[in-house]
Amino acid sequence: MKYFFTIFCFLCISAINAQSISKVTIKSNGDFEYFSIGIDNGITVNLSKTGEILEYGAEVISDRNRNLTRLEKFMGRVEKYTEFDNEAFRGKVKYIGMTQITYFASYDKEELRGKIRSIGTMVLDYYSKAESDMLSGYIKSLGSNQVQWYSNFDNEAMRGKLKSIGMTNITYYASFDDQAYRGKLKSIGNNSFTYYSSMERKEYAGMMKTGTQSQYINGIRFYIKY
Repeated sequence: MKYFFTIFCFLCISAINAQSISKVTIKSNGDFEYFSIGIDNGITVNLSKTGEILEYGAEVISDRNRNLTRLEKFMGRVEKYTEFDNEAFRGKVKYIGMTQITYFASYDKEELRGKIRSIGTMVLDYYSKAESDMLSGYIKSLGSNQVQWYSNFDNEAMRGKLKSIGMTNITYYASFDDQAYRGKLKSIGNNSFTYYSSMERKEYAGMMKTGTQSQYINGIRFYIKY
């Protein structure tokens, strides 16, 4: 009985420390900013659309505006791959705290070399050149969450922008829409966004009229950065 209790505790701790997508940040013009991955001990790792680590640390929320956050420098254990490791990931971050980060090696496909293969238990996948020249090297999945991007076959105002993550679809205003908001977010899931047009007061043109800057959808926080 004691043995099974120990196993149960281990599984619970593993579940608590499992890596997950905590936030998706999109710029006010609709361009993708980064994915935020929560790892152990409350640490967040921000990733670009092509899987590079932009920054990492503890997320601190502003006292004045809970929508505003910043990453405070991580003061714990950070270990990097050495000169004796594969050339594709020498000098890259290997451990942040207890979370190990692995990378694709120099003998892997060209579009994968040096990219993050896993963050702890979260495995990453990327689009290949065979799938799309434009999206080659873009993140295709983060753990169990599939990621889609608008391709060169889509409207020019949407190309390269985030199309969906997991069960959440994202749409944008097209190039034939009003110039004040073309390319901007139109919807995230069932949540819509509208903006002041170029025909309204000049100082308001392109500013959000309806919509929420920060919202939780299907367990992920979506944040529009101004």
